[in-house]
Amino acid sequence: MLAVQLQLVLFGLTFVAGFLGALLGIGGGIIIIPVLTLVFGVPIKEAIAISIVTVVATSISGGSSYVEQRITNIRLAIFLETSTTLGAFIGALLVLSIPGNYLYVVFALLAFYLAVSQIFSVKREAERTKSNNFMNITQDKVSKYLNLRGDYFDVSINRKVEYLVKNSILGWVVSFFAGLGSGLLGVGGGVFKVPIMNIFMDVPLKVAVATSKFMIGVTAATSAILYFVAGLLNLDYIAPAALGTTLGATVGTVLMNKLKVKWLKILFFLLLCYVGYNMLCKGLLLTLGVRLPLI
Repeated sequence: MLAVQLQLVLFGLTFVAGFLGALLGIGGGIIIIPVLTLVFGVPIKEAIAISIVTVVATSISGGSSYVEQRITNIRLAIFLETSTTLGAFIGALLVLSIPGNYLYVVFALLAFYLAVSQIFSVKREAERTKSNNFMNITQDKVSKYLNLRGDYFDVSINRKVEYLVKNSILGWVVSFFAGLGSGLLGVGGGVFKVPIMNIFMDVPLKVAVATSKFMIGVTAATSAILYFVAGLLNLDYIAPAALGTTLGATVGTVLMNKLKVKWLKILFFLLLCYVGYNMLCKGLLLTLGVRLPLI
């Protein structure tokens, strides 16, 4: 059993993970996994399993808050969840047979890709939010049939933002790989889903964040069941980690809609660069014996 001091440290770090996760629409796994592996020395497969359970907890807390604020697009969430759940199931099966060392490198490359994609769209996103220009697109037939559209009130600019959703089939297919990454890397899939909805489907960032938060619990729960059956869940870590992420997510959901879009994207960029670099250092050391300085 963990010492009380270590439980408090884990609680504090996962509180930050839950807080940032709520701001960015991720489950917090992208922070929790490095914390467990780099700080507490937990094997990466166990860290992935623990992270998945905390993702479920934080989704319940953060997701419900965004629904109450009427930012979440539930219709879009249900549509995309049909593919991400399947991907999460397959990803969880794969992680049981892939050497853990290589997961660090995969995790790092994923983080860098998402960081670059978000930072390049900062200016465009801010301008479109201010001008309410998300309606100026052509929907595909599936989006029209499913009525994938919506609106929300952006507190930071004191204006209602309306939007249409496009590229529904492309989003559905790519969301399968978001679920695959969720099961494979122990994250809720939000690190994939937010950029997919925002960049490929033209959904406003705050809506993508809220909708992702609603979805990740279902995706993560699919993987959590398999990890439980495989005996990878360490209950000594799960309790403080789940409590920390849940409370952090509660605070984060209150603040998210008050922040300007550009700051959310910049925060996303900085977080992913930091985590990606440290995971890459760990992966290169374990796979190739190359030692890089940790930040």
